[in-house]
Amino acid sequence: MSSADLLIKINSLPEDVRKQVSDFIEFLLARKPQQEPAKKKRVAGLMKGEIHIADDFDAPLDDFKEYME
Repeated sequence: MSSADLLIKINSLPEDVRKQVSDFIEFLLARKPQQEPAKKKRVAGLMKGEIHIADDFDAPLDDFKEYME
């Protein structure tokens, strides 16, 4: 639908309905999401040396031995 078609349809409405359409347009414009601030670029390696994983991380747990037999 072109803008001209929309304008013709709106102008053919009664005055009170045109007011409602105008109010609805204002409502839609007000709730339009604001632009989010640009996200900062992530830098790889900032946490290097801060995370430690145990040497036996992949070893089976004793609690589950009976299920793994």
